[in-house]
Formats: sequence, C-alpha cells, structure tokens
Amino acid sequence: MCEEGRRPWGGQSGIDVACNAGAGAAAGAIAATFVCPLDVIKTRFQVHGIPEAAQSGRGGSIIVTSLQQIVRAEGFRGLYRGLSPTVIALLPNWAVYFSVYPLLKNLLRPPGDTNSEMGIGANMIAAAGAGAATAISTNPLWVVKTRLQTQGMRPDVVPYTSILSAFRRIVHEEGIRGLYSGLLPSLAGISHVAIQFPSYERAKSYLAKRNNTTVDKLNPTNLAIASSCSKVIASVMTYPHEVVRSRLQEQGQLRGCKPQYSGVIDCTKKIFSGEGFRGFYRGCGTNLLRTTPSAVITFTSYEMINRFLHSLVSPENQSKAPYESADNAQHQGKAVAPSGNVNVVEPTSPSQSSSRTAASIALGNKDKLTSAP
Repeated sequence: MCEEGRRPWGGQSGIDVACNAGAGAAAGAIAATFVCPLDVIKTRFQVHGIPEAAQSGRGGSIIVTSLQQIVRAEGFRGLYRGLSPTVIALLPNWAVYFSVYPLLKNLLRPPGDTNSEMGIGANMIAAAGAGAATAISTNPLWVVKTRLQTQGMRPDVVPYTSILSAFRRIVHEEGIRGLYSGLLPSLAGISHVAIQFPSYERAKSYLAKRNNTTVDKLNPTNLAIASSCSKVIASVMTYPHEVVRSRLQEQGQLRGCKPQYSGVIDCTKKIFSGEGFRGFYRGCGTNLLRTTPSAVITFTSYEMINRFLHSLVSPENQSKAPYESADNAQHQGKAVAPSGNVNVVEPTSPSQSSSRTAASIALGNKDKLTSAP
C-alpha cells in the first residue's frame, strides 16, 4: 500500500484522526466532570452577578459561600447542573477540535516539510479554523448547558426537565435561532484558542529544548506547566466575550418577556454603562480556578491518551514484526524466502547461512528506508 493511501487527510491517516478524536473526547469528559461545580458558579456569576449574600465574603470564601448556597437550595445535584450537556457537548467539541487542528497544521506546512516548527501566524490560523468549526457544530449544546445551569436561580420559570426537553422547548418557543443565540460572541471566542494553542505549542517547544527532549516525550509535569500558562494568558485576554455570550444565551429563558439585549453590541453597551469595565470580568477569578485545572487535565489527559492509543494501533509497531521474525530465523540458521504474501522458512547449510543472512539484512534495510513516510 502506498503511503499516500494511508494518509488522505492533510497528511493524517485514518488512525491518526481516530486517535486524536478519541483522546480529545475522553480528555474533555474527564475535565468537565472534575470542574463542573466551579463551572456552575462561574456561569451564574456571569449572568446574574455576584449574589448579595456572597459579596460580604472575601476571595475564595465567595466561591465557598456560593457552593454552600447551591447545596442548601438545590441539593448536591445543583452543583452538577448542566453536566450532561457539558459532557455531551465536549465529546464532539474536543473531538472536532483535536481532529481539525492538526489537520490544518499539516495543510499549512510547506510541501514535504513535516518536521520544522510552525510560525505563530500559521499556528493561529490553524487554531482559529478549528475553533470556528467547533463553535458552529456545538453551539446548541452550550445554549442548553447555560440554561440548565442558571434555571435554579429563576423560581418564576418553568424548568427544563431534561436535555431533550430543553431542546424541544427552545425550538418551539424561540425557533432554531434560539439554539444559536450567542453564536457571534462564541465565534469571537476563536481569539481564545488562537492565543491558547500557539502559546501551548511554544511552551512545549521551550520546555522540550530546556529538558533536551522532544515535545512528544514531555512528561506530565511539563505538559501541565505548558497548558496552565497558555490557559491563563488566553483567558485573561479574551474573558469579556464569555460574559456577553452567557447573557445572550440565557435571556431567552423568560417567556413572555422582552429580551434585555438586542444583540452583541447592545449587550456590550449595557454591561459597560451599567457595571463599568469590571462587568466584563464578572466571575473571572472563578473562571480561572475552573479553567486552569480544566486545561491541565484536558491537555495532559489528551497527550497521554493519544500516545497510548497510537502505541496500540501504530502501523510502525506492526511493520516491525516481519523483520524481527526474519532476523530470528537467520540467527537460527534459516533463510526467509518470500512466496507471495507468505514468508516460507527453508533450512540452509551452515556454509550458505552467512552469505544469505548478509543479503537479507541489506535487503531488509532497503525496504525500511523506502517504506518510511
């Protein structure tokens, strides 16, 4: 089989795409489960501001107070509101992203160049393209997640009973457009990944050079450092769009009421006039406490799972078997003669063994060189 036949998607084989998608989905689900309570608080801070009862607290006590209030009012399950749509959204979210991102990176490389380090511009384009594909495909699930996480704060609203119920009611009451509310600021959020992923790549390259290794052999500690630094930088620089997006996604929940914001520009103006610049960073501290460990878990899990999956199904591991078998046979005084697709082992005399072994090894090395990608 020719090499091109095994790598049809921008230099990626079907195995590569499957491993990237599977590792991304698994890593996203693991991270979402760990940080869901903080995600609930962050979303509520974005939409409704900091509760008065919690404003008297300081620093981390605001988060602790909010957690206690949720448990008292809604029970332990309240801390995991929206987890199901979050996981369901993250499965395709990271699966799409971690599949499209390396594909675009390969397409943006010069022809025949697979080893050189990409520039920041090319990295940003690849990250932005993958972010756009992800935002468009998963926005309806994020709308449902936001509604489920905030409905406990609105006693006058008939609650959604399930993910399917939320989808049906949103389509019935608001139309398809309701599922894509907040899409524009979500697309603006492409700037987040356009900053995060190139920063992550640069951090990995720096750590690999410092430790005299390669990026695909970095240990989990170095991956955690790279992912946390890139996440903090990207989050602080792009957080305001998340506040705007959450408010636009949540406002359709009140039936019979005129929407508070007519669009992105109107929402931005009202937040600034009513709350000032600080309004765009509501819940930012909680968001960093949530997203930083989330990024560490996601990226480190992704790298580890991806390496494990590739080690299981890598064609290179399978291709070594015939050569290992041939070498073993030759060491035992046997020559390997090809017959179609089957290796036939024939006994040889000791006088013939050394000459045939030398010829077989030379031929084997030639095959390895010509079949290399």
